[in-house]
Amino acid sequence: MSEAVNGKRPLEGRVALVTGASSGLGRATTIALAQAGADVALVARSEEELESAKEEVSQTGRRALILPTDLANEDEAAGAVERAVEAFGRIDVLVNAAGTDTPGTVEELDVEGWDRTLSVNLRAPFLLSKAAFPSMREAGGGTIVNVSSVAGKKGWANASAYCASKFGLTGFTEALADEGKEHGIRAIVLYPGAMATSWGNFSPEERQQSEPNEAPPATQILAPEQVAGFIAWFVASPPEFVLTEGIILPIDEGLP
Repeated sequence: MSEAVNGKRPLEGRVALVTGASSGLGRATTIALAQAGADVALVARSEEELESAKEEVSQTGRRALILPTDLANEDEAAGAVERAVEAFGRIDVLVNAAGTDTPGTVEELDVEGWDRTLSVNLRAPFLLSKAAFPSMREAGGGTIVNVSSVAGKKGWANASAYCASKFGLTGFTEALADEGKEHGIRAIVLYPGAMATSWGNFSPEERQQSEPNEAPPATQILAPEQVAGFIAWFVASPPEFVLTEGIILPIDEGLP
């Protein structure tokens, strides 16, 4: 997905901000957006891992700004957008890819775990979208991508906080899309199937330790780079006449 189309990369001259950019899908999306031509602001907690991701962005020839941020902190989340706009002058694409989970039954789950999961998975996308909206409106448009999960379509045991946050992300994105129409701002919610990431979902190592009914076959687990390429080349930079509010990426090794 790193080749230019007709000699031009689709996000050339654009600026993107990605949360969860230090690892997993967030990091892969950061690199894919840079390969598509965007300068990128990288948001995550670990400064060391962000520096490593920044080096990969630099190899594409695009600019990178690292923003160590605790997305559960309201001031830090909104401040990350402000700092990115100060550095780059605008934000054209916002990808809320950061996620966390506090597993456990409803009886086992404590309020702290519930609040932490919803703070990162649902409250943070609200805070960043709210902060990015004025910049996008002034620029005449933009794209906000909220990464949900198949858990945003179907709930299951031991994941009530995670499922609640992802279901909530759908409603938030639909409302945001409706509000953004008159300003040229698109909001899209993405529902990836199981991914091979270092936390949650099903990493290959975790899959080997699972019962057969707890995880899909290894051949059906998506690589983060597959989803990231889809975001950069099809979601963040579609033809102007394409209007999409939700995309389900099935568990399918045949994706690009």
